[in-house]
Amino acid sequence: MKKTAYIGCLGLIGIITTEFGVIGILPQIAEHYQIPIEKAGWLLSAFAMVIALGGPAMTLLFSRVNRKLIMSLAIGMFIITGVVSALAPPFWLLLTVRVLPAILHPVFVSTAIAAAIQAAPPKEATRMMGIVLGGIAIAMVTTVPFATWLAGRINWKAAFWAQSAISLTALLAILIGLPQIPKGEKESLGSQAAILRDPVFVTSSIVNVLLIAAWFCTYSYFADFLGKVKGMDEERISYMLMVFGLAGIPANWIAGRWLGKQLSLTTAVFLAGALFIPFMSIAVGGGIVVNAVVLALWGFFYAPCYLTAAAYLTSAAPGAVAFANTLAISYGNLGITVGTTVSGWVIAQYGIAAAPWAGAAFGIAALVAMALRSQLVARREIRRSCIAP
Repeated sequence: MKKTAYIGCLGLIGIITTEFGVIGILPQIAEHYQIPIEKAGWLLSAFAMVIALGGPAMTLLFSRVNRKLIMSLAIGMFIITGVVSALAPPFWLLLTVRVLPAILHPVFVSTAIAAAIQAAPPKEATRMMGIVLGGIAIAMVTTVPFATWLAGRINWKAAFWAQSAISLTALLAILIGLPQIPKGEKESLGSQAAILRDPVFVTSSIVNVLLIAAWFCTYSYFADFLGKVKGMDEERISYMLMVFGLAGIPANWIAGRWLGKQLSLTTAVFLAGALFIPFMSIAVGGGIVVNAVVLALWGFFYAPCYLTAAAYLTSAAPGAVAFANTLAISYGNLGITVGTTVSGWVIAQYGIAAAPWAGAAFGIAALVAMALRSQLVARREIRRSCIAP
């Protein structure tokens, strides 16, 4: 049933707008609270850390709760977060209300996907999942740059009001349009946790974390990077964010097709963008057209990072795909935390222009881990060929 998938997509747009919408307004928040940009970055890294640490357990805990109820509760928490944030509370309270909805973030994603798949014929399951996850790409193109544009035209508080309005729209869609969906079966952690002892899966998990960290070393401070290194104002930054996001639409389509044919090569090609595109942005100067072209290339390589990282991880766990998908969400957000935190330290020591160097270091480490996984897979195949009659 497409309606269920589209409602899940709308909810994910609200969630991603809240999670990543803060990226475009970090400089204004830092100025308002008179704190360094790396401390303002905690609004992103703390959010991601909660998802990373609690994602699998929370998903299992709520696996038997009514799906419509849990999706409504999750979106409701995001609405509250936006409203309280828009009131400009003390920074400690702003950070607290940012963290609270992160507890149910992975629960919403997994529940929305499960609901969409359950309401569709088996042959349409993958398509319905794609519709739900399409909310990430849509938010990156529309609502995330829109929040930045509002902050430039009005103030940073307006961005939070917009986030709340988007989440409220999603909540109404869930309450009015989503049918009552039977609760799922409670999943057993022990039956799936065996993959955590598999060296190939462990290495793939490390790649997942390093890959996402490589990108978010610079992307977490995207607005500050464009403002201080490229001299752009808030309005121009919002346009650049839109260019960045639009370039990701064909990139996701291309990556999706390539992953089925050459998983490791596709992952490595898109990861390579972490090694050179940010430096290209620094090198081209201040021309608006040339910067738009470079940022489009940057967005093209960046956009599939979640898709490639998740596909790379789940390919190492063919017998526990659902659990691996949950871990992919957690490990991806751990990568956001690591990248944002390490880059924040680098920025504090050497300035915002040094952030791409931190990303390049994580990118190289990810490529090394990929090479290690390839060796482990090759050795496994050799052992199997020796055992086979």
